[in-house]
Amino acid sequence: KWKSLYHIQRERKRIMRETCSKYKSNNRRIITPYHVSRIFVEDKYRVLYCEVPKAGCSNWKRVLMVLNGLASSTKDIQHNTVHYGNYLKRLDGFDHKGIYHRLNTYTKMLFIREPFEKLVSAFRDKFEHPNNYYHPVFGKAIISRYRVNATKEALRTGSGVKFKEFIQYLLDVHRPVGMDIHWDHVNRLCSPCLIDYDFVGKFESMEEDANFFLHLIGAPQNLTFPKFKDRHSNEERTTTKITQQYFAQLSPSQRQRSYDFYYMDYLMFNYSKP
Repeated sequence: KWKSLYHIQRERKRIMRETCSKYKSNNRRIITPYHVSRIFVEDKYRVLYCEVPKAGCSNWKRVLMVLNGLASSTKDIQHNTVHYGNYLKRLDGFDHKGIYHRLNTYTKMLFIREPFEKLVSAFRDKFEHPNNYYHPVFGKAIISRYRVNATKEALRTGSGVKFKEFIQYLLDVHRPVGMDIHWDHVNRLCSPCLIDYDFVGKFESMEEDANFFLHLIGAPQNLTFPKFKDRHSNEERTTTKITQQYFAQLSPSQRQRSYDFYYMDYLMFNYSKP
């Protein structure tokens, strides 16, 4: 079993590197703190994890906390502790020497997810549930720019953004509000053409990939990747079928442009065009 997983890893890294050398001229760029600002550090097992939201990141942070001795089990760690507890260090918090030492000697990994599914998962999480950051900051701007005859109430709260409006915002070069890590390109978040990742896991084969990774770094045998869904746990996870229902609301041109928007992620991580 390990043998086939080694083979899958080799293949994923080969495709990623080939895509980089074909499309990217930045292979020789200097790595700055900005490039490593999404990378979490676990010094005990020497792991660097680049956080890709909506691809198991909450559970990965739980695993890193257990590896680090900050908790005895992933079950004990609440969502807010994971995201707002500041227990894990980020790589950009180290000096130049500390950053380079870790990049050169630690096991670097990232986990990714089919781009459209990741996008729909982010939309459902941030816009279909009460949220006191995304509604006032993104929702208000999106509704006032893209909704004709918006009600005063919608403009005041920013709640009730429709998927089609969200996509209009995403594809607009003059966006009323900036990008956000939940729908940015993995390419931008983790700089895979600049940082040579040792392990590329996929959300779609999470359990197998995650436990293989834990085996590779020599993690305690009783530590396995948690299966629980972190937020809105009573709601069905975003699947291919759910994703298709959302994309069915768009025009063919919007669907094509959304694909173009994530083209590098599709290519680099070998996802077929939906």
